Amino acid sequence: MAGTKKKLIDEHGIRLDGRKWNELRPIKLQVGIMKNADGSAYIEWGKNKIMAAVYGPKEVHPKHQVLPDRALLRCRYHMAPFSVDERKNPAPSRREIEISKVIREALVPAVIVEDYPRTAIEVWVEVLQSDGGSRVAGITAASLALADAGINMRDLVVGCSCGLIGEQVVSDLDDTEDKEGNGDMPVAIMPNLGQVGLLQVDGVYTRENFQKAFELAIEKGKEIYQMQREALTTRFFGGEAQSTEVEEAAE
Repeated sequence: MAGTKKKLIDEHGIRLDGRKWNELRPIKLQVGIMKNADGSAYIEWGKNKIMAAVYGPKEVHPKHQVLPDRALLRCRYHMAPFSVDERKNPAPSRREIEISKVIREALVPAVIVEDYPRTAIEVWVEVLQSDGGSRVAGITAASLALADAGINMRDLVVGCSCGLIGEQVVSDLDDTEDKEGNGDMPVAIMPNLGQVGLLQVDGVYTRENFQKAFELAIEKGKEIYQMQREALTTRFFGGEAQSTEVEEAAE
């Protein structure tokens, strides 16, 4: 295993897919792609392919879950059986239930739920193909879908994951790096407000590496935030829903 980990990044700081330590995978965003949803978005992030749909505000069922002073925000993250190498059981796994909760908690601070009392807003995130970092990609797409639905929000939410390969901090881990690397740190932020909605840490970090990974995740999150804004601008001021594709140039 130790030998495998060393091969994830070479002596020149180049990773298996040719990226430098601080580069993102290619990202493609589309908004408003589902006519039967109140809001929708699609994201390709590396080999991740994820759809997000929003329904509501609408009547709450069952009735006993009604909140008199705000909306009930529900989130469901689900991986299609064909989204991973080995067929996945279509029933929700513990991991999917956990990520559903994580996505909801990352989105709640951004949504002005007080504007929609006694209603439900449902967010559905469906992973069609998974390649590491699907939770932060799902958060990014779900935020766009909420904006597309016209839900009042304080800010967009954007996610990015950084981590460790050996002692080297890297941005945007793919599936191989996530599984064989030494640490993963998913972060979700509201860039305009300067607030953090999600911070999870897997692995052992020195104080210096933790700070470096956290700051790198925020820096890259702000770059993705601009992509979100461009995708929404294209959606509402550029006619039909189009794709906004951004690839980082090698530094």
